[in-house]
Parts: sequence; C-alpha cells; structure tokens
Amino acid sequence: MRGEIRLKLFNTDSDVLLEQREVLLRSGDGKEELRPIDAARRANEAILVKFKGITDRDVADGLRGALVCVRRGDFPDLDEGEFYACDAIGAKVSVQGGPHQGELGTVRDVKTYPTVDVAVIRAADGGRDWEVPLVESYVVKLDLEAGELVLSSLDDLER
Repeated sequence: MRGEIRLKLFNTDSDVLLEQREVLLRSGDGKEELRPIDAARRANEAILVKFKGITDRDVADGLRGALVCVRRGDFPDLDEGEFYACDAIGAKVSVQGGPHQGELGTVRDVKTYPTVDVAVIRAADGGRDWEVPLVESYVVKLDLEAGELVLSSLDDLER
C-alpha cells in the first residue's frame, strides 16, 4: 500500500539486505539500476523494502520479478566448506565414472530444497538439465577458483 516491496530470499537466515543503503535491481529484460533504500524490515520468511522514490503500489508492481543484487564486499564471511551459490554458476562439470564419464556441462543454478542443495547443470549434449545433490556421495571436488565441479558418477539420478 505504501510502496513497500516484499523480497523473496535465497537465504531466509541472511540479514544482509537489512544493512544495505542501496542495491542493484536487475529486471527480466536485462535493465539494471542502482536503487537507494529508505527502510527494510523482516516479514516472516521475507524482507519488506521501501525504495526511495517508490510511493505507491502501481510503481512498486513495476519491479515485480526483478533480481535484487548486493555488492560482493557486503556478503558475510563464509565458514569452512561453505560457498555462495552465485560463485558456482558457470563452473565446468565433469564426471569421473559411469556411463556419463567425461564432460557433463556447466552449472546453471544452485537450488535449495528442504533437505538438500542441488547444482542445476546445463548439459553439454543439449539435453535436459541435470539436478545433482551437493553431497559427498556425488561431489568429489568443488574448486570455485578454478571454476570446476567434479562428480563421482550420476548413479541413481534421473534426468
């Protein structure tokens, strides 16, 4: 009603958006703009943000579907073994064994399900994407500096 926008969060535990003075908004058509923030507050599993210059519902509705981006320097430090999903995007994926041995494709996305995070892999052969659980039984190596994800096999996974 007052131009506040409800943000769907990738990480519902994160408070990084509550601490920002401005963010980059990236719309579905690729347009980007820096947008100052007047206020931000928690609302259950979301955050409500009031952007400067947005005073009513119609203007706020025009931002529907935009991606809200925070400067990398504002990300919290990670614990050992943790990584940011955005760092895995574009990593080359290979498989060590089984019928899919060799190059598999590239990481297109990382999705979070209630029980596991999965890498969504765009298949090099042009087929359907693979969703591979990011667990030790599949992941042999994840080297984000080298842009590489090595999987043991794709046994028990469906495409």
